[in-house]
Amino acid sequence: MKKVFVNGYGSIGSRITSFLKDDPEIILFGVGKYSPDDKVEIATSRGLNVYVPEIKLDDFSNYKIAGSIESALDECDLVIDAAPEGHGYKNKKNLYEPKNIQAIYQGGESTVGPEAVSDLLFNSRANYDKALGKSHVMQGSCNVTGMGRILEPLREKFGDRLIRFDVTLVRRWADIEQTNKELLDTIEMTEKPHHGDDVKMYFGKDVPLYVRAIKVPTRQMHLHIMDIRFKDTAPKPSEIHEIFTNEFGVATLWTAKGTRDVRDYAQSMNFNFTDTNMIHIHANMTTSIGDTVQLMYSDDQTGIVIPENHMLMQAMLFGKSYDDAFEHTESIFHMNEKKKKLEEHFAKK
Repeated sequence: MKKVFVNGYGSIGSRITSFLKDDPEIILFGVGKYSPDDKVEIATSRGLNVYVPEIKLDDFSNYKIAGSIESALDECDLVIDAAPEGHGYKNKKNLYEPKNIQAIYQGGESTVGPEAVSDLLFNSRANYDKALGKSHVMQGSCNVTGMGRILEPLREKFGDRLIRFDVTLVRRWADIEQTNKELLDTIEMTEKPHHGDDVKMYFGKDVPLYVRAIKVPTRQMHLHIMDIRFKDTAPKPSEIHEIFTNEFGVATLWTAKGTRDVRDYAQSMNFNFTDTNMIHIHANMTTSIGDTVQLMYSDDQTGIVIPENHMLMQAMLFGKSYDDAFEHTESIFHMNEKKKKLEEHFAKK
């Protein structure tokens, strides 16, 4: 039985462990914590073994600690690095490479430059097979993951008819659980957002994709506005929606007035962490004029990358085929059931 360690217990770590502990194919060995706070007790109350840096053991003397992170990694086959942005590279050099352990890194790290954690940015819809046999792979961020779920089906359907993509990312300011993070009364522009370059890591460096990003004071998901240009007359909105009828992790909604509507419904249905783990096409906003289709969809911020991490883990740890990995991920995340409920609730009247 393979053993997996989750290094970090914030937005990503807490979510991924909630699913990994129910995976019968692995042993969730434990989680890494770096700050002595109430999240330690939350993790232990959920039956998780908590490990801390060896040099910080004394700082956690008031908590039930299973041991050091260093000793835990000696026992494991793969680590999912869920440390704060920028710490992944340090962990790779100081912990994972010396111990010859496979590692998955999160968006916020880099695949280029002197502090690259990997030369592969993973998107299960676009490049699953490239992760087979890899030791170090970066999982794309939520925005980058969401774009992949839209772009790859479009490319498969329309191929050479596509000539340009222009995407405006309307990003949330903070995650749901970051209640101590103030939402500033401003719309913040992002210079040279990384998302376009990240998408090109799996979609192709020469693809005519142009991305701009702004950040708005909300915790309720991201919204992407995508203009898709064709060589000839653009397809009708119904033709676009049809592509995603059976697409994994994409729900087509008609009556949601905003991202809060989707989040509130997820909460009422007791979805884990109020996550849907998918993107939501707001079908009533799809328009087709001349050679251009405008598509709007909301992106379930942190939640969307959790099943992606699970798919990536199976590629790296077990070398599974895409179909086998997909089937196993579906058995744990129940994405099709969530999609059906969302589409029925927000159906066209």
